[in-house]
Amino acid sequence: MDSITGFKRTNYCGDLRLCDAGKTVSVCGWVQRQRDLGGLIFVDLRDRTGIVQLSFGDSTDRAIFEKAASLRAEFVVAATGVVRERESKSQKVATGDIEIEVTELRLLAKADTPPFEIVEHSKANDMLRLKYRYLDLRRPEMQRMIALRHKIVKVCRDYFDEQGFLEIETPILTKSTPEGARDYLVPSRVHPGKFYALPQSPQQYKQLLMLSGFDRYFQIARCFRDEDLRADRQPEFTQIDLEMSFVTEDDVMGIQEGFMKRVFKDILGVDVQTPFLRMPYREAMDRFGSDKPDMRFGFELKDISDIVKDCGFAVFADAVKNGGSVRLINLDGRAADFPRKKIDKLQDFVKTYRAKGLAWTRMIDGAVTSSYAKFLTEDEQKAILDRANAKDGDLVLIVADQKDDVVFASLGALRCECAKQLGILDPNDFKFLWVTEFPMFEYSEEEGRYQAMHHPFTAPMECDADRVLTDKANVRARAYDIVLNGTELGGGSIRISTPDLQERAFQALGISDEDIRERFGHLVDAFKFGAPPHGGLAYGLDRLCMLMAGAPSIRDVIAFPKVQNASDLMMSCPDVVDQKQLDDLCIALALPQE
Repeated sequence: MDSITGFKRTNYCGDLRLCDAGKTVSVCGWVQRQRDLGGLIFVDLRDRTGIVQLSFGDSTDRAIFEKAASLRAEFVVAATGVVRERESKSQKVATGDIEIEVTELRLLAKADTPPFEIVEHSKANDMLRLKYRYLDLRRPEMQRMIALRHKIVKVCRDYFDEQGFLEIETPILTKSTPEGARDYLVPSRVHPGKFYALPQSPQQYKQLLMLSGFDRYFQIARCFRDEDLRADRQPEFTQIDLEMSFVTEDDVMGIQEGFMKRVFKDILGVDVQTPFLRMPYREAMDRFGSDKPDMRFGFELKDISDIVKDCGFAVFADAVKNGGSVRLINLDGRAADFPRKKIDKLQDFVKTYRAKGLAWTRMIDGAVTSSYAKFLTEDEQKAILDRANAKDGDLVLIVADQKDDVVFASLGALRCECAKQLGILDPNDFKFLWVTEFPMFEYSEEEGRYQAMHHPFTAPMECDADRVLTDKANVRARAYDIVLNGTELGGGSIRISTPDLQERAFQALGISDEDIRERFGHLVDAFKFGAPPHGGLAYGLDRLCMLMAGAPSIRDVIAFPKVQNASDLMMSCPDVVDQKQLDDLCIALALPQE
């Protein structure tokens, strides 16, 4: 192997152009491929900026030529030579007009044959790519996405600094205050039997910073939640976290809209229109079946409970009588795209959301076919189609259930699934939305009690504050989510800032005085010394990067992500530890029987 000593890189591979012809340059990187044509050898050299062609021919020193002949994919080399115009140009790469006639070549490291080819749009399966993540990250598309993430973070820091925010770090080792997801716990060696928790968010710390008088705080915060994973969730993730004092919802939203306008313009060259549309939670659920609706298309929900409550179809009538509802979506003009076999598959789809089935009416070329026509009168059928604004060429899909949650979840997901199958979702069409006035509480059948929909520090709407203890089901919160193309980018609220209201919120959640003192005593005490009105928001940085990069999963914009079971395939963790480490922490394992 050769040494890098004495070698000085002058240029990155992807930066060279025809205007550099005649210059002597030094580049280094990985061999993408080597083509040996006998008396002529071409090597595509790759670094994080792109690829440049190295040329070796009759005028090349024989020792250098023989070294070039030995090169293989992913060998690490450094080369010096003269930039010249290529005889056979390529439009596939940015450097396709030039090549480097090599006068010096150093072989810095050899490489085994990689388990998959380091190319754009790799066909290797995800598990293999994650096991060899350091190779996967060499691929140009992965390097672009990680670079995009860096640029987004830089814009974030610049923007919030310009708006008067201070970046302040909060602790990673903190107190466990279980409410919501499970905590990741860290045992203390110094305090045997006691544990730190990794923060699910810096929520309490950022409120304490407002009580400390800092007025405007932000942080690129690492957060941890021990919960089941999905495409847009990881056990460790990153938030753009912020808090402001002496503000209302309008102040917080205005700052965020300015950030979105700035980051999309600076990074993607997209002009985001502000102010964003605002929609109360109840309206979002009624119209779209989701608190994070995708606004790029229609297919809105319509309630037909009043039409079918006394009909002869028990599936519809019983749903209404038992407190549920019957609702529909109309795939306007798309009936021809959904033959019977596809409709049957849509029935299977809604069943994954606990719906018991899917009723439908299909209207094509003047013919109307329906799965429920024989159970309803002509007037009832006509009333349903009128409510749907249905016409020839439409497909009406209906879900009925005794629980509104099931109807909303299934139809909300179905409208998005149909849009996906129809190919009408433009990834470059960015539709922002504020969803506001969330319920302050939601009832958990599993827990048998009301829980905070967001967290216990969210303030109620001022007109609902007197009903926090007496009418939990109908108390609205001063909470807001920012939604982009059906993905919740972030959420926040105006916080409770008075001790008596915070005490009532804790009581409404069934938290005893003892638990309040044990889990939140520090915050309760702090409020006694004068708390400013304050509120804030936290973005999922990973989700923002995913949407801006057009990636299918947040795993693609995280350098070293976990897989579905929260394990790291590359590092093979979590893993067992030495008995001595357990002894130091006074921990004895009681593993479940296999």
